[in-house]
Amino acid sequence: MRKLIFLLMFVPQVLFAENTIGEQINLLFEPIVRIMAQVIFWQPFSAGIPIVVIWLVIGAVFFTFRMNFISVTGFKHAIQLVRGDYDNPNDKGEVTRFQALTTALSATVGLGNIAGVAVAVAIGGPGATFWMIVAGLLGMSSKFVECTLGVKYRKIDAAGVVSGGPMYYLKTAFEQRKLPYLGKVMAGLFAILCVGGSFGGGNMFQANQAFSQLEGQFSVLEGNGVYFGCILALLVGVVIIGGIKTIANVTEKIVPFMAVLYVGASLFIIVVNYDQVFDVFGLIFDAAFSGDAAKGGFIGVLVQGFRRAAFSNEAGVGSAAIAHSAVKTNEPVTEGIVALLEPFIDTVVICTMTALVIVITGRHTGYDLEGAQLTSSAFESVISWFPLLLVVAIFLFAFSTMISWSYYGLKAWTYLFGSSKFTEFSYKFLFLIFIIIGSSVSLGAVIDFSDMMILAMAFPNILGLYMMSGEVRADLRDYISRVKSGKVKRFK
Repeated sequence: MRKLIFLLMFVPQVLFAENTIGEQINLLFEPIVRIMAQVIFWQPFSAGIPIVVIWLVIGAVFFTFRMNFISVTGFKHAIQLVRGDYDNPNDKGEVTRFQALTTALSATVGLGNIAGVAVAVAIGGPGATFWMIVAGLLGMSSKFVECTLGVKYRKIDAAGVVSGGPMYYLKTAFEQRKLPYLGKVMAGLFAILCVGGSFGGGNMFQANQAFSQLEGQFSVLEGNGVYFGCILALLVGVVIIGGIKTIANVTEKIVPFMAVLYVGASLFIIVVNYDQVFDVFGLIFDAAFSGDAAKGGFIGVLVQGFRRAAFSNEAGVGSAAIAHSAVKTNEPVTEGIVALLEPFIDTVVICTMTALVIVITGRHTGYDLEGAQLTSSAFESVISWFPLLLVVAIFLFAFSTMISWSYYGLKAWTYLFGSSKFTEFSYKFLFLIFIIIGSSVSLGAVIDFSDMMILAMAFPNILGLYMMSGEVRADLRDYISRVKSGKVKRFK
């Protein structure tokens, strides 16, 4: 940690000409962003649905049927597992099921739940909320499959340190089909995309938006992004130096607090406007199937809902499988069942709360506001001091997202370059430097590039999930039969 502090002391001097550096980096990345956007956001049909959304949604629908609606049949058991009813203290791993769940949630519950939902409702109308919920429910099955495989094919070294995720099961999926070289390429591609995504969408974007919100509320911070970034980097550094156990210890406290803070404020507004609740749900349902022609009609509403859900909960992207791989269990299926709660909490609960507040306060029409400003305005109309609360929420969301994505990126980094003290230190140092860069310069092209890398992770990941879905279904049936027969013991 002392080495990191020493190195970070020189960063403000290097980034003094912050705007010039930001402009130069943007110019470098802009052509790459244009090419990637043409691929990831390619719209093969006239409906205007990006190929990455189609890929994620088709996968989610397929896994929902393939796993016999595990999102419904496994929900009760998921709660029992999170409570620790089946925790065996002798199982191998590094974190509890609850800690793995909160670590994965901390990476997805963030600015997308605040700003992204507002964009979906503003563009697609209230009906986008309905399709967002549907997509979230379908995504639960994708999370189940990828996190089951994440645990099943994880690696545990002699010191008990766990490494897992799509890198490992992608390689195995192709090896089983006598395509080992292609397996290495696909696993390596996923790891490269994950590292890039961790630096951008999981880091710089979070730091940039956190500073933007604080700067808007506290004028004394204006123009001091470098120093804010240094302080934030030190805070993140203190956590990530300790590895997954320290990260999990922090997220298991932050995530429930964030959820109570944000959902509590949402529920307060809903209760205050209880007489409008049924009308709002009626409006959402009607708009989901009719659609305002000005907002793209029925297809436009559906696209916005599915797109926001896909970008928010990352079901099918494969990132969560890295966190869940570290869990203490000898039953891979149990962690898949725990993981299906993530899209439910992230999208069905938290994103829906944001949408309901925006619609119930009437901020979805007639207000020339975007993203977090629209959400803030909706809350402020009932809770006058909410903008200050939102600043706290956004900072916590950004902080928790960064520490979780640092773990994802580290595991992908060590998969590519090997696990050693030097490789781990080099990644963590770079990660902290990118926090400072993200806080202090305008990096639109870089952030777009990194966000696209996160979405691109879905292409190799879902392909691997298709290939191994039969194996997961067989494991699920075997586990369920052992639970019913009592062979799988409860410890509480």
